[in-house]
Amino acid sequence: MIAVVHHPDYVAPAPPRSTYQWNKNGLVRDLLRDQGAAIDWHEPEAMPRAWVEAVHDADYVAEVAEARVPAAKERRIGFAVTPFVARRAFLVPGGTYLAARLAISRGFAANTAGGSHHALGDTGAGYCVFNDLAIAAVRLAEEGRRVLIVDVDVHQGDGTAALTAGRPDIATYSIHAEKNFPVRKARSTLDVALPDGVNDDGYMAALTATLPPMVEEVAPDLILYQAGVDPFAGDRLGRLALSREGLVMRDRWIADFAKARRLPLASALGGGYGSDPMEVAERHLTSIMTLGGVFAMEPLAK
Repeated sequence: MIAVVHHPDYVAPAPPRSTYQWNKNGLVRDLLRDQGAAIDWHEPEAMPRAWVEAVHDADYVAEVAEARVPAAKERRIGFAVTPFVARRAFLVPGGTYLAARLAISRGFAANTAGGSHHALGDTGAGYCVFNDLAIAAVRLAEEGRRVLIVDVDVHQGDGTAALTAGRPDIATYSIHAEKNFPVRKARSTLDVALPDGVNDDGYMAALTATLPPMVEEVAPDLILYQAGVDPFAGDRLGRLALSREGLVMRDRWIADFAKARRLPLASALGGGYGSDPMEVAERHLTSIMTLGGVFAMEPLAK
């Protein structure tokens, strides 16, 4: 069985004038339900405010909690922070943290939301309110873990890099389209910036050449995986050219790589955009099932 973390309030009503596809989380949930007994469901608790404030500015956390985020910050985020959105913002980091805890005992677990890698210390950005990856990583690091955040979203994980910079117990890896959002990039521990139009072969060559030596150097004991499916050639916001088969190849390689090194792997949903919400949700479903399938076949190698 594949451990999947989901909360009903991940599916929040769409705020006014939002361009984000708010039905995506519900569609992913429904597709996973269709897998029947293959999925082992887990419901997270909201991340305690103190752990959110360990990463984000306390004044900004208060603005979100009280649903009074200034209009300028809401424009950066891309939607209004309603009370529903505010509750979801605290639940999603709790889900990524729970997925990590489950992965430690089971090898792999997936959060059906999260990967909010653009959120910065005092503001959200790019459809991200709080940075669940950074929040979960800091909490795990304070518990004694060495965390590597592997971000394969087509957009650079700028917020994650900025919020965890300087911590010896957290490292960040981002492989992304060089000319895509954000215009101003942060500095990850390792950035692999790809030119527009890179296909399956070029992508896998870059990934397999750069991630293994970094893992050898960093020596993590846990990977948080931002499993964005927007490097797909047909993605509305992507600039790369991976096929559906290429996305599967990427995720299977990541899972095999982590499993061979006895590294627990916890995934967060990440980006995926298109005019057909079901097509996007199916990309995410395939990612979760591919990752989980590698670990479901047998326990972590001894």
